[in-house]
Amino acid sequence: MTESPPTDRELLTQHATGDRDAFGELVRRHRDRMWRVALRTLGNQDDAADALQDALLSAYRGAAGYRGDAQVTTWLHRIVVNRAIDWSRARTLRRELSADAGAEPAAAEREPGGRAEELATALAELGAEHRAVIVLRYLLDYTPGEIAELLDLPRGTVNSRLRRGLDRLEQELRQ
Repeated sequence: MTESPPTDRELLTQHATGDRDAFGELVRRHRDRMWRVALRTLGNQDDAADALQDALLSAYRGAAGYRGDAQVTTWLHRIVVNRAIDWSRARTLRRELSADAGAEPAAAEREPGGRAEELATALAELGAEHRAVIVLRYLLDYTPGEIAELLDLPRGTVNSRLRRGLDRLEQELRQ
């Protein structure tokens, strides 16, 4: 009789108790979805790769602090979303500093593109909190309840951010 593979929770526990291979297996199981979360939240492969790397390092170091309140995948996605929001804030700050210094915007920021690019640009103009809930809801198909759990927010806050984010997105697309 073959042994069934360990669950995500078992892998995280094994990692926290010193198993050097357990975390790697956990990442292999969920890396594609975590990558999509980071990429869709940030819209830039380089930033997404950096944010995902930071998130995985944070999860690796923080595994012992996992309380088991949520599924391991939810815990991992929450870390990825939070790191992506942090990277987005940092990117916004870099843009503002560059603008203050009189730097030329990058070519991608100057040249208009197709409808997908317009949407990506409009999403990038939203605040990180609004962008995160819109990406999770409409691009990754999470329910508002799942988003609330992922981001550790009240469901009403998620719904409010969705509504305000969609309103701002619509305004950006009309311009």
